[in-house]
Amino acid sequence: MNIREIAGDDELVGILELLKELDSEANISFETAKNIWEMMRVYPYYRIFAVFDDTDNIIATFTLIICENLGHGGKAYAVVENVVVRSEYRGMGIGRAMMDKAIQISKERKCYKLMLSSDIKREGAHRFYENLGFARHGISYRVEL
Repeated sequence: MNIREIAGDDELVGILELLKELDSEANISFETAKNIWEMMRVYPYYRIFAVFDDTDNIIATFTLIICENLGHGGKAYAVVENVVVRSEYRGMGIGRAMMDKAIQISKERKCYKLMLSSDIKREGAHRFYENLGFARHGISYRVEL
């Protein structure tokens, strides 16, 4: 399985298409997406990864952010976001491979934790993450802006 950081505009287009399966608000213009991606690349560690099939089509993606931290003895923490596998490829171990990759990178960068959030309605996703060893922790809050 080929999991790697996206590198070019054509791959960004593939990510935008795939994110529509996860988020109905993901329909942004390529120009807007490219501007956002350029800003992301300025961060010390804010990466978009993709899984490619044998014909180099994007079939899954996740974003990994490593955040420096003054707490916890100065150890960084990691956040996984925008995890999605194309519907026809689900159940094949691709999601597990992506999370294994995110965990591996987080350990290599000496993070003390890897966290994610999942919509309360996505019970299948919750079971998936729990099966990978993620534990429910604390309570998540948000405010609409």
